[in-house]
Amino acid sequence: MSKVKEYINETVTEMVHRVTWPTWKELQSNTIIVVIASVIISLIIFVMDFGFGITGDKDSVWKGVLGMIYKMF
Repeated sequence: MSKVKEYINETVTEMVHRVTWPTWKELQSNTIIVVIASVIISLIIFVMDFGFGITGDKDSVWKGVLGMIYKMF
């Protein structure tokens, strides 16, 4: 039990005294970067899905590039 208590005390000391926490300004700028990157990546995935026509709907008008290739054969 003493080892558990020692571990918790060392963890608290590490988190309070030795960890460098970001400032509010750094946190805001990094959050904005992550949000913008997430939106760009999701748009790229959407465009790829739409372009290649990966849909589960058989009645869909747009079949995508793969749908056009399958239709030719």
